[in-house]
Amino acid sequence: MNNWRVLLCLLPFVGQAGEIPSPVLPAGVGVNIHFVRGHEQELQLIQAAGFKFIRMDFSWTEIETRKGHYDWAAYEELLDNLDRHGLRAILILDYSHPLYEQKVTAINPMDNKPHETVAAPGHRESVAAFVSWAGAGARHFRGRHVIWEIWNEPNIEFWSPLPDVGRYSVLALATAKSIRAADPEATIIGPASSEFPWDFLEAFLQSGVLEYLDAVSVHPYRRNRPPETAAEDFQRLRALIDHCAPAARKGKIPILSGEWGYSTYTKGVSSGTQAAFAVRQQLHNLLNGIPLSIWYDWMNDGPDSTEKEQNWGTVMPDLRPKPAYLALKTMTHELTGCHISRRLPLASDEDYVLVCTDPANRQKLAGWTLGEPHSVAVPLNPAEPVGIVVIDSTGASVPPKLESGRLVLELTASPQYVRLGEAVVATP
Repeated sequence: MNNWRVLLCLLPFVGQAGEIPSPVLPAGVGVNIHFVRGHEQELQLIQAAGFKFIRMDFSWTEIETRKGHYDWAAYEELLDNLDRHGLRAILILDYSHPLYEQKVTAINPMDNKPHETVAAPGHRESVAAFVSWAGAGARHFRGRHVIWEIWNEPNIEFWSPLPDVGRYSVLALATAKSIRAADPEATIIGPASSEFPWDFLEAFLQSGVLEYLDAVSVHPYRRNRPPETAAEDFQRLRALIDHCAPAARKGKIPILSGEWGYSTYTKGVSSGTQAAFAVRQQLHNLLNGIPLSIWYDWMNDGPDSTEKEQNWGTVMPDLRPKPAYLALKTMTHELTGCHISRRLPLASDEDYVLVCTDPANRQKLAGWTLGEPHSVAVPLNPAEPVGIVVIDSTGASVPPKLESGRLVLELTASPQYVRLGEAVVATP
């Protein structure tokens, strides 16, 4: 451990800038992918849905083909392709490398079965090699607007053979310093934890890494519980970040939702529920101050409806859209340029009607409920507005219902949108 601390001290600290997106739709709407080269049709569909970010592994083993030699060509192609489609990248610095670490037996996090893998960096040489590779990557891709994420879910079996917050924190801190030295303007996030492992998060955030991170990324998986149940976890994490942050950075380090989805396999959610949750995840996260949310996953990984890992996608393996794709596309189209101004107070805490404001200062509404379908009334000014348009989650127009100067919204689990035109929500 003393040798690692010497390594950390050799790396200078440079203040960060960061390119975290603003909380305006769809600036922070993203999706996980599993490809690097090619896939032009998929990139076209991703762009058409209104996604602005992709998240993808930045594979150490694929890049460092022999010790000290880096081949960036595949990722140069990826970033060039993303540029053409108006997309930015979160690139995950992962995983270990057989050139530097030994093989071990660990539990596969996908199927919970033992498998042979390479141990996470745990020795001076492997830590130094990872840090050097990460710094070289940041230097090579400087100016490409990449967000660098340090590892993926180190609190579970992706850190082999067993999770170790101390070793991960040493690696993350050294890596962040190396990236910052290579590119002072780089955007750095972590730890990309699976769910909210509070002891792990507290130990990591107390390591000094908040001097260097631009945001804290977590994966707020709910299993089959709705997205709105993450609110208390976000609040608790924000308090923990501020408790551990340097004085000058308290209240200035955002939380990112770096990976989160719902599988439509036989024991998961229905395709309709997945569609509703995909949109509600994005909107509820923004309501809770989360400026970037990555949906997992872009595409179903296989045809087996009984296999959880094959059914996270927004499209099928043949690229046929699932309802989630259309729902997200409708949201980004209807709310482009909008920020969430406020949530209207309603009789039930299960009801959400968000007032969204576009660049021309016009108001739009987004509404849904966690309960059974029912109607709510929203008072408008003027009392007899014209030009109101209601859009359901599929993009279809629904006739607006007005009664005595109030808009009557039929709330369901699937968000709908209201273009208010020149009208505004009346204040009490």
